Amino acid sequence: MKDPRLHVVIAVANLPVERDRRVIREVKALEAAGYRVTVICPRGVSKITQVPGTVDAKVRSYKMYESSGGAVSFAVEFAWSFVCIGWHLMAAVIRDKAVAAQVCNPPDVFFPLALLMRMLGRPWVFDHHDLSPEVYQARGGRPGSLLDKVLLRFEKWSQRAASAVVSTNESYRELAISRGGCDPSRVVVVRNGPSASEVKPVASAPAEIDDHTIVYLGVLGAQDGVDNAILAAERLVDLRGRLGWRLVVAGDGECLESLKALTVERKLEDVVEFTGWLGVEEIDRLLRTASVGLQPDPRSAHAEVSTMAKTVEYLARGLPVVGVDMRETRRSAGDAGVYVEHGTPEEFAGALHRLLDDPVARASMRNVALARFRNTLAWEHQAAAYVRLWDELLSTRRERYKAGSAIIRQAAPADVSQAEQRQ
Repeated sequence: MKDPRLHVVIAVANLPVERDRRVIREVKALEAAGYRVTVICPRGVSKITQVPGTVDAKVRSYKMYESSGGAVSFAVEFAWSFVCIGWHLMAAVIRDKAVAAQVCNPPDVFFPLALLMRMLGRPWVFDHHDLSPEVYQARGGRPGSLLDKVLLRFEKWSQRAASAVVSTNESYRELAISRGGCDPSRVVVVRNGPSASEVKPVASAPAEIDDHTIVYLGVLGAQDGVDNAILAAERLVDLRGRLGWRLVVAGDGECLESLKALTVERKLEDVVEFTGWLGVEEIDRLLRTASVGLQPDPRSAHAEVSTMAKTVEYLARGLPVVGVDMRETRRSAGDAGVYVEHGTPEEFAGALHRLLDDPVARASMRNVALARFRNTLAWEHQAAAYVRLWDELLSTRRERYKAGSAIIRQAAPADVSQAEQRQ
């Protein structure tokens, strides 16, 4: 029997879906709301065909082209993503009757597909994960250069071509309205962060420990400042010796090998540990036993307005956050954070040293962190806004499908079991 659920496609170009927890959470939220979902993404090592943790959300994957750096290489990568996603999207529309699509940036090159989908009467959502112009600048690009102007134009076209824009925080929403020229009524904030179900109950009072774990969790990219975390560990050795603490770097990315080399060069192998990419349960286990979460991102136009997913992961487990004093970092962590001015290794080391020696401050910040997560930042709060957006975009189709499903049920033979009717 024909599946009566409305079929939504989500395309993500820069990661296999198994490594994009935001997309997995979005898929699960849509499934729980009665939608059928397919994800188009680069093919991961495991070559999965179903989105992890879902009932039956399918994965349509393609071989990823990895840029070697430089404008030409990035252009080839973006073109390859466009062709692969466009091919799979059209197959999903024609063969699998997809009625709507969402694209997650970067890159911001899919606006022609948005226009085509909307011409076909199918809503298109732009899920704004990152600010491509600001990322370009954070990685050494020159503001006002030709490439910077192209990225700004592509971002604006991507937002204007969409039926709706999903922003990861208020700053992104403000930029979509002011820089992208979007109608405020079609820009919705859906923050990053784990769901309460992913986090085991955390006691309000931290356990007394002698060995402290400082955690960095996330992508190891050139703009993430993890080298400063390593150098801060070197300064921390001078302040408190090599015993009773360690820095755990949990993640993967282009800078992994250079960060390992820096650790060896500074003779920090006994206090700095690299775990690689971790699964949901492994992340929870690590953060529940840690003392402090580190956000070493240096100040930049990008970092100033971005909510780091790692920060919300820290708060969910009651971890105090040490980071540079930036707008969205404060909006997320509030009084659960210790903020430094410039993000130098010396500043980070000093803040960490004082916090590790102050159990009363850590306990107070723990309670603030848990309350902020429980009351505002947990994915359950974000999922409600996300599903409401899709319900509004597809309201007419939902009513039509409900009516069709009722007719099908009424016409089903009396001797057909309910289980068979659901198939």
